[in-house]
Formats: sequence, C-alpha cells, structure tokens
Amino acid sequence: MVSDEAAIIGWLMEGDPAIRWQVMRDLLRRPEREVTAERTRVEHEGWGADVLRRQHDDGSWGPHVYAKWNGTFYTMLVLRDLGLPSDHPAARQAARLILDAGYRANDGGLRFNKTWEFSEACLGGMGMAILARFGADDARMPKLADYLAREQMPDGGWNCRRPRGATHASFHTTICVLEGLLEWERRSGDGEVRDLRERAHEFLFTHRLYRSHRTGAVIKDEWTRLHFPPHYHYDVLRGLDYLQAAAAPRDERVSDAIDLLQSRRKPDGCWRLNAGYPGTESLPMERPGEPSRWNTLRALRVLKWWEK
Repeated sequence: MVSDEAAIIGWLMEGDPAIRWQVMRDLLRRPEREVTAERTRVEHEGWGADVLRRQHDDGSWGPHVYAKWNGTFYTMLVLRDLGLPSDHPAARQAARLILDAGYRANDGGLRFNKTWEFSEACLGGMGMAILARFGADDARMPKLADYLAREQMPDGGWNCRRPRGATHASFHTTICVLEGLLEWERRSGDGEVRDLRERAHEFLFTHRLYRSHRTGAVIKDEWTRLHFPPHYHYDVLRGLDYLQAAAAPRDERVSDAIDLLQSRRKPDGCWRLNAGYPGTESLPMERPGEPSRWNTLRALRVLKWWEK
C-alpha cells in the first residue's frame, strides 16, 4: 500500500461489507440509498453472516449470556459495530434475551449474576447501546436510562465501583455509558440525555482523553494503543470515535489525543491493530500487528470530524 488517500479508500472498500458501508457513509458521503443497500449485505456476507450462523435457536451465543467475549452480550456489541440493521429479527431476539437475563427491578440496572449486590453502570451502558440500537420497546428501557442518570458522578463520569465507595469516574465505565446514552437519545428523543453526555464530555476533556488532570501524566499506556473490538475497555481511539459520532464541538483539549492518533499512522497511510484482550473472541476479524481496516476507518473519520 501507499499513503495516497485514494489508495487507502480503495483498500478499505476491498474489505468486509461492515467496513464498506461505513466508508461510504463517513468518508465518501455517498447517498443514503447506496449506504443502506451496502449495509444490508452485513447479514448475508462476511463477518456478520459468520456471527449469525453461530446463533443458537433460543437467540443466544456462547456458553452463557455474559461469557467473555463470545457470549450473547459481547457478540451483540460486535453486531452493533458491524452495523447489522436495527430491525433484524435475530438481533431483536437476542436483545430481549439480554434484557430478561440482566434487568434488575430493584435499581433499574443490569447485572448477570444474582449474587452481585449491585448493578454495574458499565453493563448498563453497554446494554443500553445494544437494546436501544436493536429496538427493545419495553417499559424497562426508560428505567435503565434513569438508573444511568442516577449513577453519574460529580466529576461527570461513571464508575462501576461507585456503590462500593469510588469517588473518581472510570474511563472504561464512562465510555460505555456515553455510547449507550447516545443510542438512547437517538432512539427516544430524550433531550435530558444530552445534558448528561455533555457533563461527561467535560470529564474527558479535563483529562485530555488519557492524562491525569493533576499531573498531566499518561494514566495508562494501554490507552494509547489501538484495539478492536474494545469490549468494555477504553482507549484513545474509542474516545475520539465516540466524540465524532456524537458530533461534539471541537475542544482544543482534544488536540493532544489527535496528535497521538496521527503519530500512530504508518508510512503506508494506515493504522495497525494492537493485541486484543484475554478471552475467546466471538469473531476474530483482524490480526494484531497488521494493517487494520477497523482502526484506519475509525481514525480517518475522527480526523475528518476534527479537521472540519
């Protein structure tokens, strides 16, 4: 490959339908009808078709709902990333299974082990991203949104350990909740959700997306590496990709993270995939250390948002 932008786009368009439809939407600005036509191929070809073929008759995947990373919960996060159409029957069946298995009426949150004392905001956020995307029209959904609103911390973020005494938000939990609330806002039109998200944006900005707000030091080196799929983990590219998806206003405190992203670009014009997280992947898509269409697509649309 060469660093010519047209060549990079051509390389992306040689990939899976899940990559192609997003390139058409985010980088090429193709007409909606063309994007939709390409997106419908996700369920019939490539990665999406591979996942759907493994679904059990009851709508589940893996040994149990929350198995890392091949259970129903994390498989549905992958299908969301792939862009499976939101009205797909198999996805709706699985979304219902997740809600029935995880919802806890005592606080309105999600947890998948009845022995857990508290629901966890990270699960609530990821669950909301799945359920809002795949059409869970259910009275429990507004209650899940209310739970997430109650769990927001004074610094604007969220932390699964808040019920156990945590006083500072977690980047992992915060990005999961932000993605879920964005899906819920789009589905429900709930304007109050935007206020919650904007408070959390300030949490990200104050930390320049990956630095201590006290010392300026990098909080975790792992956050400077680029992974996909992220599951519940945070990294700089995931944070940036959320901001572009939310059409967040440009804030100069993000420039440090943008510089980091640009520094990760290779001479051939693309971005590599860093090693994944321990566990059994529901869908191995790319090889660590090699050029990554996922990371290149996401990085290019982030830069397009930032430069605009």
